[in-house]
Amino acid sequence: MEELKLGNVESQFADIIWNYEPIPSGELVKICEKELEWKKSTTYTMLKRLCQRGIFKNENGIVSSVMTKAEFGAAQSEKFVEDTFEGSLPAFLAAFTTRKKLSKAEIAEIRQMIDSFEEE
Repeated sequence: MEELKLGNVESQFADIIWNYEPIPSGELVKICEKELEWKKSTTYTMLKRLCQRGIFKNENGIVSSVMTKAEFGAAQSEKFVEDTFEGSLPAFLAAFTTRKKLSKAEIAEIRQMIDSFEEE
């Protein structure tokens, strides 16, 4: 699951890319210098790391995502359920709802999601 975890600084950097993509790498350096107070080398080191992990790509000096922020979040969630609850979504929901009660609106939204999956 390590490849799907982002530390705080990595998350800030990833959000910059997701917000501005596709973005020339030189422009990314300028934004990171302003928003994160990074040097050029720091930006390229972090970019290389996240490219190696398959989250972003840098092709011909243009940085873009391999997976959207939503896809990344979905992959993280899926991996968490796999690792922690042996892949059982019902087991996850049971554990989740023992500490946090769902509101009527949340229950209705979950029912609507389930119904839409049954229709497919």
